[in-house]
Amino acid sequence: MSETVDITLDAIAHGGEALGRYGGKVIFVPYAIPGERVRVEIVEAKERWARGRLVEVLRASPDRVEPPCPYFGPERCGGCQWQHIAYERQAELKHAIVADQLRRLGHLAAPPVTDIIALADEAGLLDFGYRNHVQFALSPEGRPGFRRAASHEVIPIDRCLLLVERLDELHAALDLAWPELTGITLRAGTDRALLLLETAGNELPELELDLPAACAVLTPRGVQPLIGEPWIEEIVASRRYRVSATSFFQVNTLGAAALVEVVRGYADLKPTDIVLDAYCGVGLFALALADTAAEVIGIESAESACEDFAHNAADLPHVSLHEGAVDAVLPALRAQGQHVDVVVMDPPRAGAGEAVLRDLAALQPRRIVYVSCDPATLARDSVGLTAAGYRLVEAQPVDMFPQTYHVETVALWTRR
Repeated sequence: MSETVDITLDAIAHGGEALGRYGGKVIFVPYAIPGERVRVEIVEAKERWARGRLVEVLRASPDRVEPPCPYFGPERCGGCQWQHIAYERQAELKHAIVADQLRRLGHLAAPPVTDIIALADEAGLLDFGYRNHVQFALSPEGRPGFRRAASHEVIPIDRCLLLVERLDELHAALDLAWPELTGITLRAGTDRALLLLETAGNELPELELDLPAACAVLTPRGVQPLIGEPWIEEIVASRRYRVSATSFFQVNTLGAAALVEVVRGYADLKPTDIVLDAYCGVGLFALALADTAAEVIGIESAESACEDFAHNAADLPHVSLHEGAVDAVLPALRAQGQHVDVVVMDPPRAGAGEAVLRDLAALQPRRIVYVSCDPATLARDSVGLTAAGYRLVEAQPVDMFPQTYHVETVALWTRR
């Protein structure tokens, strides 16, 4: 028989769950808010911690709001975790998560974390309607949807409130009948949208599509265009970027512009500086810095992103690209005696790792600007950067993903 307990929650965990303590254990409770008194059913118990299912809110936080999405909540769509929290409190909690991870995992006693940047456009706060990229799974009936939290089950979705208007309209217009279809990706750029159909086979469908978008199919042989070119274009900080169907780009365009502004400020470039952009993707940061640097060197392993980078940098002769994994390219640059003044790095969610950080530090840049999509991996890599002789000057969270616990952070490190 499961145990039900009443606890007061006093903190937030990386992962979005509120936490409290009962019987000497930490209890993690999703869909709750620090400060609340709640009744929970213990659904998972370990020696030092347990996870509870929220049964009843006994004393609600003043920051608790009614979620606007009908798919939000326990046992429903797993895409959002915080629609029940007022946005201002969401921002405070993300700041707390970044600082806590840097303290506990990064072993930094007083991490210099600044107030989070909340994004707004001419219409106001951009807490919904911000995603320019979405990936749908398919229900057994072939309807696009998202996976239930902590499950592989797909919940069909009629509308997602996080999507930009162009994708919202494209999603509403989807009516596909193709048995071989395994997934659907939608991307919106400055001028148009792109529909990417995923299949495990190599046969292209014969579809009659009347959609305001280009269309391509992702097969085991790669991306096959059906209608128009299989890429979109984004304009960030007055520069146009081509982004192919499978290339990475920030899912929040306004957030990408905010990241570029922070990275430029932290890089503090001189006209004679050589910049290395590790994990450069299609060139978002490398090309944004090219106007004020003597030379920019990019490193990228994804073939489509390398092709996009070359296209986007075609007018910049002082920008070059090394195609390959960062951990393979860096030793070669060291062997060539490459000098670098500033490093910008935006590694994948797993982080850079000890070997990459050691090789970057061996190039002796005076500044390292680290763009992170995961506070935990940023904190773990902070240990390596500290050991390599660098000091964290400032960490700037940017709220790229409202209604979720995810947060982007730009951290400035300088050589001691």
